[in-house]
Parts: sequence; C-alpha cells; structure tokens
Amino acid sequence: MPINLPNLVTLLRILLIPLIVGIFYFPDEWLSFEARNIAATGVFIFAAITDWLDGYLARKLNQMSAFGAFFDPVADKLVVVGALIVLLHLNRVDMVVALIIIGREIAISALREWMATVGQAKSVAVASIGKLKTVLQMVAIPLLLYSDELFGIVDSHALGTILIYVAALLTVVSMLYYLRRALPLLKG
Repeated sequence: MPINLPNLVTLLRILLIPLIVGIFYFPDEWLSFEARNIAATGVFIFAAITDWLDGYLARKLNQMSAFGAFFDPVADKLVVVGALIVLLHLNRVDMVVALIIIGREIAISALREWMATVGQAKSVAVASIGKLKTVLQMVAIPLLLYSDELFGIVDSHALGTILIYVAALLTVVSMLYYLRRALPLLKG
C-alpha cells in the first residue's frame, strides 16, 4: 500500500466504523441517548465527507493508486454496513431493507471482481442510478442515526425512513441494471 494522504484518509474512514458502532455502547454516564445519536450522526457525516475528500486529494495531488481505487469503495461499503447494523440494532431500519442494501453491495462487489478478472470491468462501471442510490443512503443513514426532530420542523426518522426505502428500491433497480450488463458474459 502506498502511504499517501488519500490512502490515509481512506484508512481513517475505516477506523471510524468501530466508533460509530461503539458510541451506542458507551455508559449512560458518558453520553445520554440523545448525545449518542448526535455523536454517531456526526461521525457518520465526517466519514461520508472523507469519502469525497480522499478522491479529491488523490486527483488534486496526482496520488491515485491501485490500492486506493480498490480500497475506497470497500471503505464506503463497510461504513454503510456498520451503520445499517447499528440501525437494525436500534430498530430504526427494517431488516428487509438492510438485507437488500447489504446483499446488493456484496453481490455487485463480487460481480465487479469477477468482471475485472475476465477483462470486462468497464461493463459494470458505476452508473448514475448507483450514484443516486448512494446519495440517498448517505442522506438517509444520518437522519436515522439522529432520529429526532431536525431544526424543530423535520422528523428526521420519518424522512430517513422514506429515503432509505427509496434507496432500497434503487438498490434493486441498480443491481438488475448491473446484472443485465453482465448477463452476456455470465451466459458465456
């Protein structure tokens, strides 16, 4: 692994995952339940910002690497999966929704890996529907982690639930899109 700033930012994102989970295990004397929600939301948002930051730094500093190209999406998926498991534990997300999102991430990662081994990685490059799904997840998850009134007017739990359901629907649609792109090679 080349030690450079973008890769260190990616590694930082991975190190934040236990913190997102661990915050909910802090004793009540350390953090109230509301403070845990705020802290976990803040850490998740910071992790999401580092996702943008590592790519920006890699391009700006011309420090793109095979390690970064591989590990950045892995780090993203790990953050989302960690947060979804916390939300499942807190009964803030439906199990079916979490399984759809996590299952798709595993299936498409495996598909991309296989397509790369047969020289067809560009066939399953990230599509705009996948990007939209990711944006919706990255908005829904902090809303569900916070799970309280936002600015005194928005029920973050209700809005997050709607967005995570839409993200789950787009997850299925994007998975079908990628599978359809790979189908000719899978048949052969």
